[in-house]
Amino acid sequence: MPGTVSIVAYVLAAAFFGSFAGAFHPLGDSLAVFRLPIAVAVALWVIWSPWPAWLRWSIAVLCLAAMTQIVAQKYVSHPEGPVTIYQKNLLFQNDQVEALAADIRASRPDIVTLQELTSRNAPLVRDLRAEYPHQASCALVDWARVAILSRWPVEGEICLEGQGIVGIQVASPQGTFWVFSLHGAWPWPHEQASQMARILPVFEDLEEPVVIAGDFNMVPWSFALRSIQRSTDTTRAGPLFSTFTKMGAPLPIDHVYAPQGGQASPRPLLGSDHSGVLAKVFVFEP
Repeated sequence: MPGTVSIVAYVLAAAFFGSFAGAFHPLGDSLAVFRLPIAVAVALWVIWSPWPAWLRWSIAVLCLAAMTQIVAQKYVSHPEGPVTIYQKNLLFQNDQVEALAADIRASRPDIVTLQELTSRNAPLVRDLRAEYPHQASCALVDWARVAILSRWPVEGEICLEGQGIVGIQVASPQGTFWVFSLHGAWPWPHEQASQMARILPVFEDLEEPVVIAGDFNMVPWSFALRSIQRSTDTTRAGPLFSTFTKMGAPLPIDHVYAPQGGQASPRPLLGSDHSGVLAKVFVFEP
Protein backbone atom coordinates (compact mmCIF):
# COMPACT_ATOMS: atom_id res chain seq x y z
CA MET A 1 0.00 0.00 0.00
CA PRO A 2 2.73 2.58 0.82
CA GLY A 3 4.31 1.81 -2.58
CA THR A 4 1.01 2.49 -4.37
CA VAL A 5 0.53 5.73 -2.44
CA SER A 6 4.00 6.84 -3.44
CA ILE A 7 3.49 5.97 -7.13
CA VAL A 8 0.22 7.91 -7.28
CA ALA A 9 1.90 10.85 -5.55
CA TYR A 10 4.69 10.80 -8.16
CA VAL A 11 2.16 10.77 -11.02
CA LEU A 12 0.08 13.60 -9.56
CA ALA A 13 3.15 15.70 -8.76
CA ALA A 14 4.47 15.17 -12.30
CA ALA A 15 1.11 16.31 -13.72
CA PHE A 16 1.10 19.39 -11.50
CA PHE A 17 4.63 20.53 -12.34
CA GLY A 18 4.10 19.53 -15.96
CA SER A 19 1.20 22.01 -16.16
CA PHE A 20 3.82 24.79 -15.98
CA ALA A 21 5.90 23.33 -18.82
CA GLY A 22 3.93 24.55 -21.83
CA ALA A 23 6.99 26.46 -23.08
CA PHE A 24 8.83 23.16 -23.50
CA HIS A 25 6.05 20.92 -24.83
CA PRO A 26 2.37 21.61 -25.68
CA LEU A 27 1.35 18.78 -23.34
CA GLY A 28 2.08 21.27 -20.56
CA ASP A 29 -0.78 23.51 -21.70
CA SER A 30 -3.13 20.53 -21.90
CA LEU A 31 -2.30 19.82 -18.25
CA ALA A 32 -2.64 23.54 -17.41
CA VAL A 33 -6.33 23.37 -18.36
CA PHE A 34 -6.84 21.10 -15.34
CA ARG A 35 -4.25 22.68 -13.05
CA LEU A 36 -6.78 23.54 -10.34
CA PRO A 37 -8.21 20.02 -9.81
CA ILE A 38 -4.72 18.53 -10.23
CA ALA A 39 -3.38 20.87 -7.53
CA VAL A 40 -6.22 19.91 -5.18
CA ALA A 41 -5.56 16.19 -5.76
CA VAL A 42 -1.81 16.59 -5.22
CA ALA A 43 -2.21 18.64 -2.05
CA LEU A 44 -4.58 16.09 -0.54
CA TRP A 45 -2.71 12.98 -1.69
CA VAL A 46 0.89 13.96 -1.11
CA ILE A 47 0.45 14.45 2.64
CA TRP A 48 -0.25 10.69 2.90
CA SER A 49 2.85 9.72 0.95
CA PRO A 50 5.92 8.25 2.69
CA TRP A 51 8.05 11.16 1.49
CA PRO A 52 9.94 13.29 4.04
CA ALA A 53 7.75 15.84 5.83
CA TRP A 54 9.64 18.83 4.41
CA LEU A 55 9.01 17.58 0.84
CA ARG A 56 5.36 16.71 1.43
CA TRP A 57 4.51 20.08 2.93
CA SER A 58 6.61 22.04 0.45
CA ILE A 59 4.68 20.51 -2.46
CA ALA A 60 1.37 21.03 -0.65
CA VAL A 61 2.20 24.73 -0.14
CA LEU A 62 3.11 25.11 -3.82
CA CYS A 63 -0.21 23.55 -4.80
CA LEU A 64 -2.06 25.85 -2.41
CA ALA A 65 -0.30 28.86 -3.95
CA ALA A 66 -1.29 27.75 -7.47
CA MET A 67 -4.90 27.24 -6.40
CA THR A 68 -5.01 30.65 -4.71
CA GLN A 69 -3.57 32.36 -7.80
CA ILE A 70 -6.32 30.92 -10.00
CA VAL A 71 -9.25 31.35 -7.61
CA ALA A 72 -8.22 34.94 -6.78
CA GLN A 73 -8.78 35.92 -10.43
CA LYS A 74 -12.51 35.41 -9.86
CA TYR A 75 -12.63 38.21 -7.30
CA VAL A 76 -10.28 40.89 -8.63
CA SER A 77 -12.07 44.14 -9.45
CA HIS A 78 -11.70 45.47 -13.02
CA PRO A 79 -12.75 48.98 -14.13
CA GLU A 80 -14.99 49.52 -17.18
CA GLY A 81 -13.41 50.88 -20.34
CA PRO A 82 -15.07 52.98 -23.07
CA VAL A 83 -14.88 50.36 -25.88
CA THR A 84 -17.43 47.52 -25.72
CA ILE A 85 -16.75 44.11 -27.29
CA TYR A 86 -19.31 41.32 -27.55
CA GLN A 87 -17.53 37.96 -27.98
CA LYS A 88 -19.41 34.80 -28.97
CA ASN A 89 -18.72 31.32 -30.25
CA LEU A 90 -22.03 30.86 -32.06
CA LEU A 91 -22.01 27.04 -32.31
CA PHE A 92 -22.32 25.92 -35.92
CA GLN A 93 -25.90 24.66 -35.46
CA ASN A 94 -27.26 27.55 -33.40
CA ASP A 95 -31.00 27.93 -33.95
CA GLN A 96 -31.55 30.88 -31.57
CA VAL A 97 -30.04 33.62 -33.70
CA GLU A 98 -32.99 35.97 -33.20
CA ALA A 99 -32.58 35.83 -29.41
CA LEU A 100 -28.83 36.29 -29.78
CA ALA A 101 -29.30 39.29 -32.08
CA ALA A 102 -31.64 40.82 -29.49
CA ASP A 103 -29.05 40.32 -26.75
CA ILE A 104 -26.33 41.92 -28.88
CA ARG A 105 -28.54 44.92 -29.62
CA ALA A 106 -29.46 45.27 -25.94
CA SER A 107 -25.75 45.15 -24.98
CA ARG A 108 -24.91 47.87 -27.56
CA PRO A 109 -21.33 46.76 -28.26
CA ASP A 110 -19.08 48.73 -30.56
CA ILE A 111 -17.60 45.53 -32.02
CA VAL A 112 -18.86 41.93 -32.21
CA THR A 113 -16.44 39.01 -32.59
CA LEU A 114 -17.86 35.67 -33.72
CA GLN A 115 -16.65 32.11 -34.24
CA GLU A 116 -18.29 29.10 -35.93
CA LEU A 117 -20.20 31.29 -38.39
CA THR A 118 -21.96 28.91 -40.80
CA SER A 119 -24.73 28.98 -43.38
CA ARG A 120 -27.15 27.94 -40.63
CA ASN A 121 -26.47 30.86 -38.27
CA ALA A 122 -25.46 33.40 -40.93
CA PRO A 123 -28.84 35.21 -40.69
CA LEU A 124 -27.47 36.75 -37.46
CA VAL A 125 -24.82 38.67 -39.40
CA ARG A 126 -27.29 39.83 -42.03
CA ASP A 127 -29.78 40.86 -39.35
CA LEU A 128 -27.17 43.05 -37.64
CA ARG A 129 -25.87 44.73 -40.80
CA ALA A 130 -27.83 47.94 -40.21
CA GLU A 131 -26.19 48.48 -36.80
CA TYR A 132 -22.83 46.99 -37.83
CA PRO A 133 -22.29 47.82 -41.51
CA HIS A 134 -18.55 47.09 -41.44
CA GLN A 135 -18.07 43.32 -41.48
CA ALA A 136 -15.23 40.91 -42.22
CA SER A 137 -14.87 37.15 -42.08
CA CYS A 138 -12.27 34.49 -42.80
CA ALA A 139 -12.55 30.76 -43.39
CA LEU A 140 -11.48 28.40 -40.61
CA VAL A 141 -12.66 25.33 -42.53
CA ASP A 142 -14.84 24.93 -45.62
CA TRP A 143 -18.06 25.18 -43.64
CA ALA A 144 -17.20 27.60 -40.81
CA ARG A 145 -15.72 31.08 -40.49
CA VAL A 146 -14.56 33.60 -37.90
CA ALA A 147 -16.01 37.08 -38.20
CA ILE A 148 -15.99 40.64 -36.86
CA LEU A 149 -18.78 43.21 -37.01
CA SER A 150 -18.04 46.89 -36.34
CA ARG A 151 -20.11 50.04 -36.05
CA TRP A 152 -16.95 52.03 -36.86
CA PRO A 153 -15.32 52.33 -40.31
CA VAL A 154 -12.68 49.80 -41.31
CA GLU A 155 -9.35 50.89 -42.79
CA GLY A 156 -7.62 47.51 -43.17
CA GLU A 157 -8.18 43.75 -42.92
CA ILE A 158 -6.09 40.65 -42.16
CA CYS A 159 -7.26 37.11 -42.92
CA LEU A 160 -5.29 33.91 -42.31
CA GLU A 161 -7.41 31.26 -43.97
CA GLY A 162 -7.46 27.97 -42.15
CA GLN A 163 -5.90 29.48 -39.02
CA GLY A 164 -9.09 30.70 -37.33
CA ILE A 165 -8.23 34.39 -37.21
CA VAL A 166 -9.49 37.57 -38.86
CA GLY A 167 -8.57 41.15 -38.00
CA ILE A 168 -9.81 44.61 -38.93
CA GLN A 169 -8.25 48.02 -38.45
CA VAL A 170 -11.03 50.23 -37.09
CA ALA A 171 -11.20 54.02 -36.97
CA SER A 172 -12.85 54.71 -33.62
CA PRO A 173 -13.57 58.16 -32.14
CA GLN A 174 -10.59 57.58 -29.81
CA GLY A 175 -8.18 56.53 -32.55
CA THR A 176 -7.27 53.68 -34.88
CA PHE A 177 -6.65 50.18 -33.54
CA TRP A 178 -6.78 46.53 -34.64
CA VAL A 179 -9.39 44.01 -33.50
CA PHE A 180 -8.99 40.26 -34.03
CA SER A 181 -11.46 37.40 -33.74
CA LEU A 182 -9.78 34.07 -32.98
CA HIS A 183 -10.99 30.50 -32.82
CA GLY A 184 -8.20 28.55 -31.16
CA ALA A 185 -7.61 24.89 -31.95
CA TRP A 186 -7.85 22.34 -29.17
CA PRO A 187 -4.56 21.86 -27.27
CA TRP A 188 -2.19 18.91 -27.58
CA PRO A 189 -2.57 16.33 -29.04
CA HIS A 190 -4.43 18.68 -31.40
CA GLU A 191 -2.97 21.59 -33.38
CA GLN A 192 -3.09 24.54 -30.98
CA ALA A 193 0.69 24.92 -30.67
CA SER A 194 1.27 24.95 -34.45
CA GLN A 195 -1.64 27.37 -34.89
CA MET A 196 -0.12 29.75 -32.34
CA ALA A 197 3.23 29.56 -34.14
CA ARG A 198 1.56 30.81 -37.33
CA ILE A 199 -0.59 33.46 -35.66
CA LEU A 200 1.87 35.21 -33.34
CA PRO A 201 4.03 36.71 -36.14
CA VAL A 202 0.93 38.53 -37.43
CA PHE A 203 1.10 40.93 -34.50
CA GLU A 204 4.78 41.84 -34.82
CA ASP A 205 4.48 44.53 -37.52
CA LEU A 206 1.29 46.20 -36.26
CA GLU A 207 1.86 49.75 -35.08
CA GLU A 208 -1.60 50.44 -33.67
CA PRO A 209 -2.95 48.95 -30.41
CA VAL A 210 -4.49 45.47 -30.62
CA VAL A 211 -7.65 43.97 -29.13
CA ILE A 212 -8.04 40.21 -29.52
CA ALA A 213 -11.19 38.31 -28.56
CA GLY A 214 -12.35 34.80 -29.16
CA ASP A 215 -12.81 31.21 -28.18
CA PHE A 216 -9.18 30.43 -27.38
CA ASN A 217 -9.89 26.87 -26.22
CA MET A 218 -7.33 27.54 -23.51
CA VAL A 219 -7.12 28.93 -20.00
CA PRO A 220 -5.44 32.30 -19.36
CA TRP A 221 -2.57 30.94 -17.23
CA SER A 222 -1.32 28.73 -20.08
CA PHE A 223 1.86 29.34 -22.04
CA ALA A 224 -0.16 29.80 -25.26
CA LEU A 225 -2.27 32.64 -23.90
CA ARG A 226 0.63 34.26 -22.08
CA SER A 227 2.44 34.24 -25.45
CA ILE A 228 -0.50 36.00 -27.11
CA GLN A 229 -0.63 38.49 -24.26
CA ARG A 230 3.07 39.32 -24.70
CA SER A 231 2.86 39.51 -28.50
CA THR A 232 -0.11 41.88 -28.45
CA ASP A 233 0.92 43.80 -25.32
CA THR A 234 -2.54 43.28 -23.87
CA THR A 235 -4.25 42.38 -20.59
CA ARG A 236 -7.25 40.09 -20.22
CA ALA A 237 -10.53 41.74 -19.29
CA GLY A 238 -11.79 40.20 -16.06
CA PRO A 239 -12.75 38.83 -13.65
CA LEU A 240 -12.30 35.14 -14.40
CA PHE A 241 -15.42 33.07 -15.09
CA SER A 242 -16.30 29.84 -16.86
CA THR A 243 -17.59 30.03 -20.44
CA PHE A 244 -17.65 26.35 -21.42
CA THR A 245 -18.10 22.98 -19.73
CA LYS A 246 -16.06 19.94 -20.83
CA MET A 247 -16.54 16.53 -19.20
CA GLY A 248 -18.27 18.27 -16.30
CA ALA A 249 -15.39 20.73 -15.76
CA PRO A 250 -16.23 24.47 -15.99
CA LEU A 251 -13.53 26.10 -18.13
CA PRO A 252 -12.66 29.78 -18.74
CA ILE A 253 -11.65 29.60 -22.41
CA ASP A 254 -13.42 32.58 -24.05
CA HIS A 255 -11.61 35.87 -23.46
CA VAL A 256 -11.12 39.47 -24.51
CA TYR A 257 -7.64 41.02 -24.35
CA ALA A 258 -7.04 44.76 -24.67
CA PRO A 259 -4.02 47.06 -24.15
CA GLN A 260 -5.27 48.37 -20.79
CA GLY A 261 -7.55 45.47 -19.86
CA GLY A 262 -11.10 46.13 -18.74
CA GLN A 263 -14.21 44.58 -17.24
CA ALA A 264 -15.85 41.42 -18.59
CA SER A 265 -19.13 39.71 -17.76
CA PRO A 266 -20.81 36.55 -19.07
CA ARG A 267 -23.77 36.54 -21.43
CA PRO A 268 -26.29 33.67 -21.83
CA LEU A 269 -25.69 30.61 -23.99
CA LEU A 270 -28.49 31.55 -26.42
CA GLY A 271 -28.29 28.41 -28.53
CA SER A 272 -24.54 27.90 -28.17
CA ASP A 273 -22.44 25.68 -25.94
CA HIS A 274 -20.31 28.73 -25.02
CA SER A 275 -21.36 31.69 -22.92
CA GLY A 276 -20.90 35.05 -24.54
CA VAL A 277 -18.46 37.59 -23.10
CA LEU A 278 -19.33 41.27 -22.88
CA ALA A 279 -16.15 43.26 -22.26
CA LYS A 280 -15.76 47.00 -21.69
CA VAL A 281 -12.10 47.63 -22.34
CA PHE A 282 -9.45 50.34 -22.46
CA VAL A 283 -7.68 50.50 -25.81
CA PHE A 284 -5.90 53.80 -25.22
CA GLU A 285 -4.49 55.33 -22.05
CA PRO A 286 -7.38 56.53 -19.86
